[in-house]
Amino acid sequence: MSRSDDRNLETVAALADQLRRFAQDREWQQFHTPKNLAMALAGEVGELLAELQWLTPEESIRLMADPELGGRVRAEIGDVMIYLTRLADVLGIDLVRAAEDKLAEAGRRYPADRVRGSAAKASES
Repeated sequence: MSRSDDRNLETVAALADQLRRFAQDREWQQFHTPKNLAMALAGEVGELLAELQWLTPEESIRLMADPELGGRVRAEIGDVMIYLTRLADVLGIDLVRAAEDKLAEAGRRYPADRVRGSAAKASES
């Protein structure tokens, strides 16, 4: 792992700590159940989708060049990150490790030499 990777891990852990303190300072832990956090996360993903819904594929690629739309998308991605990080923290899941595990699994299911350039779903084996 590189120094940059270490800093990213520290940043994710620092964000989880910051979110935990934010909730504690407001006595919101009672509301931060896995069910509520997952529902809030789904709602925020829906708001992100709403920003992209009617864009053409080309417009979606260039959306960050539009300061207004780009700002809204950035804010929605921030909300998604907050709820995902908080949910993982409440459940005791190492978010980076979970993502690394899924990436390793995807690498086994989709070897680059067999799937390069294809979006076909791999069969379960």
